Amino acid sequence: MDLDALAAARHDDWQRLDALSRGRFLGGAEADELIERYQSGASDLSLIRTTAGSTALGDRLSIRLARARLRFTGAPENPLRRFIRFWLVSLPAALYRLRWLTLAVALVTFAVAALFAWWAAGDPRVLATLGSDDELAQLADEGFVAYYSEHPAASFAGAVWTNNAWIAAQCVAFGVLGVWVPVVVLQNAMNLGLNAAVMAAYGELDTFFLYITPHGLLELTCVFVAAAAGLRIFWAWVAPGARTRGAALAEDARSLFTVAIGLVFFLFVSGIIEVFVTPAPWPWPVKIGIGVLAFGGLLFAMLGLGRRAARAGETGDLVEFEAGSRRLVAG
Repeated sequence: MDLDALAAARHDDWQRLDALSRGRFLGGAEADELIERYQSGASDLSLIRTTAGSTALGDRLSIRLARARLRFTGAPENPLRRFIRFWLVSLPAALYRLRWLTLAVALVTFAVAALFAWWAAGDPRVLATLGSDDELAQLADEGFVAYYSEHPAASFAGAVWTNNAWIAAQCVAFGVLGVWVPVVVLQNAMNLGLNAAVMAAYGELDTFFLYITPHGLLELTCVFVAAAAGLRIFWAWVAPGARTRGAALAEDARSLFTVAIGLVFFLFVSGIIEVFVTPAPWPWPVKIGIGVLAFGGLLFAMLGLGRRAARAGETGDLVEFEAGSRRLVAG
C-alpha cells in the first residue's frame, strides 16, 4: 500500500474529523458527520495496520480517532455550561424559528380583540349579556383594579403563573390536533376585546391599558409563542416535506419542547410583575418601563441571540448531540 497516496487522499477528511473533535458545541448535523468521519477513519486505520503494521501515519490517525471518541465517551458536560448553553443558544434558536409565526399570531389576536371590542362597545345589547349595568359599572370602577391586589400576593402569583403556564403547555402539547391553538387564540382575543369594551363604555379605557401593559407585554407574547409552537407542530404533521410524518413531528417537537421550558421562566417573570409591579403605588412610567424591559429581554433572546444561534446552525434541539453520542457508541 502507498501510505503517502492514502494520506493525500484522506487528508481533508482527517482534518475535518480533527476540527469536529475539537469543536465546543456540535449540532445534530455535525454530530452525525463526526460519527461518519470517525467510522471512516477507523476503517482507514484498520487498513493501514493490516497492510503496513505500526507506522507513524497510523499512530497520528489513532490519536485523532481517540480524540474524536472522547468527544462522545468522555466526561459529561459541566451542568453549569449546559445551563448557560440552554439560555444563550438552544432556547434562542428555538424562539428564532418561531419569530414570524409568533408575529402572525399576535396580529390575529389583536385584530380579533379589536373586532370584539368594536362590536361590544357599539351595541348595548352585547354589553347587557355580560352583566347588569350596576355589575359592569362596579367592574369598571373598582373590580378591574381590585383584581390585582385583592388576594395574598404569594398565592396570587402562584395561581397566575400556573394558569398561564398551563395554557402555554396546552398550546404546545395539543397543537398537533390543529384546532386547539385557534380556540385558545380566539378565547384570549375575545376576553381582551370584551374587557376593553366594558372599560371603554364606562370611561375607564385608559385604566385598562395602564393595568394590562406592565405584565401583559411579556405574558401575551409568551402565549403567542406557545401558540406558534403548537401551530408549527401541527404543520410538521400536515406538511412534513421530504421527512416522514413521524420524523417531522419528532424533530420539531424536540426543539419546541425547549420553548415550553423557557416559557415557564418567562411566565414566572410576568406573574411576578403582575402581582408586585402592576398594583404597586409607583408612577406608571416606572411600572410600564419594567414591563418593557422584561418584554425586551424576551425579544433580545428571540431576535438577537436567536439569530446568532441560527446562523451557527443551531435548531434548539436539546437532544441532538446526545442522540449522536448514543448512535456512535451503539455503532
